[in-house]
Amino acid sequence: MIQPSQETNRNQAGPFDFHLDARDGRARAGTFYTPHGALETPVFAPVGTAATVKAVSPDQLEALGATLVLANTYHLYLRPGEDVVAGLGGLHRFMAWDRPLLTDSGGFQVFSLSDSNRIDDDGVTFKSHVDGSTHRFTPEKSIAIQEALGADIIMAFDECPEPYDRTGVERAVERTQAWLERCLAAKRRADQALFGIVQGGIHPDLRERSARAVMALDLPGYAVGGLAVGESKPEMHQALDWMDDLLPADRPRYLMGVGTPADLVNGVLRGIDVFDCVLPTRMARNHTAMLRSGGRLNLKNAPFIRDPLPIDPDCGCPTCRTFTRAYLRHLINAREMLSATLLSIHNLHTLVNLAREMRRAVLAGKFEVFAREFLAAAEGTAE
Repeated sequence: MIQPSQETNRNQAGPFDFHLDARDGRARAGTFYTPHGALETPVFAPVGTAATVKAVSPDQLEALGATLVLANTYHLYLRPGEDVVAGLGGLHRFMAWDRPLLTDSGGFQVFSLSDSNRIDDDGVTFKSHVDGSTHRFTPEKSIAIQEALGADIIMAFDECPEPYDRTGVERAVERTQAWLERCLAAKRRADQALFGIVQGGIHPDLRERSARAVMALDLPGYAVGGLAVGESKPEMHQALDWMDDLLPADRPRYLMGVGTPADLVNGVLRGIDVFDCVLPTRMARNHTAMLRSGGRLNLKNAPFIRDPLPIDPDCGCPTCRTFTRAYLRHLINAREMLSATLLSIHNLHTLVNLAREMRRAVLAGKFEVFAREFLAAAEGTAE
């Protein structure tokens, strides 16, 4: 573990400083400073795609202990427009969230939501999923939108390829690096941290090439992209092992779009600090509760009609402290909106609290034991 004498005085920390508070094996506990407060890592960020975490208010998020929320550049560009958000005081004020915010670059949505996108070395032309209108994103456009929105952490515009297509992955590595350099040149705001994204799929040499090129720009943080997009879990874990060997220890590491309990534990085991995923709220809207073990309960099913238990008897979230499975099933079958809120609160609490537990375990020098016991208990549980 890192001794306190090795830590920088937190009262003197500047924006986007990252301090390693402790290590246990490859697992890390750190603090990343932003203009809207410090993020203690590991941390899970609920996804607020359109400036809202679906079915959950900012007050409820804060009560759950959430400290970082992700919003989506592509969706906010299409509606209401970044100029509207900027004119109303920026994204923090617009969505009434005064803690740290992260915006993605819009790249994943541009590539995944449009069947007719056209990619070239300058950028991407795509059709809106809302009304079919044609738009174009370039690295400079993505940065301009994110600067107008005003999040604390902004992401470089990148290309996310299919992981097994080596030719496509190699092309994406080169294009992503060129776009990152253009993003950095276009960036004007000093109160936003630009994170670079490492691509390379499941190919170790391409991962190394991408990581070394991104690190050469000396950015305040680094994201691992191109995972959880079709590769196997062992392949994802191997790629994270490569990243831990390559990425600098003194910057935060962000694994994009990963969010099962086992994924978080496996990520922290391999040196990851920050996670986000739509999974907990998407599951909630589909009547499903996430269990800490990785299991799931579809509460629409008939066996829960008279079930007096909470979702998880060991969970301390407001939903589990107050409501039964039977009541939740009733709300679902009556098509009451409250069901999505209560399930989202539980699911988000499961991941936000797990990140806090992992931090405590790292600080105590007990994370490897924690992870081994957690994953052993979760083994064989359907996710």
